[in-house]
Amino acid sequence: MTIRLLYFASLRERLRRREGSCTLGAGATVEDLWQELCREYPQLVPLAGAIRFSVNLEYVERHHVLSDNDEVALIPPVSGG
Repeated sequence: MTIRLLYFASLRERLRRREGSCTLGAGATVEDLWQELCREYPQLVPLAGAIRFSVNLEYVERHHVLSDNDEVALIPPVSGG
């Protein structure tokens, strides 16, 4: 299945891209997606505990099972004033 990815804030800066895609096997979870992204982009590993995920505009936990054509937003912590 193909997952559409959206990167925000510091993730966008680290990866130098706003969006991408990933192909995963049936039954894959958000955690499986994260592990695949960390293999492809090792610079993401230090952010592992801080990233939030949204699937089709709804926040989800890492055990959420993905479906073909889902849109997953990866959202790092944001600071500002």
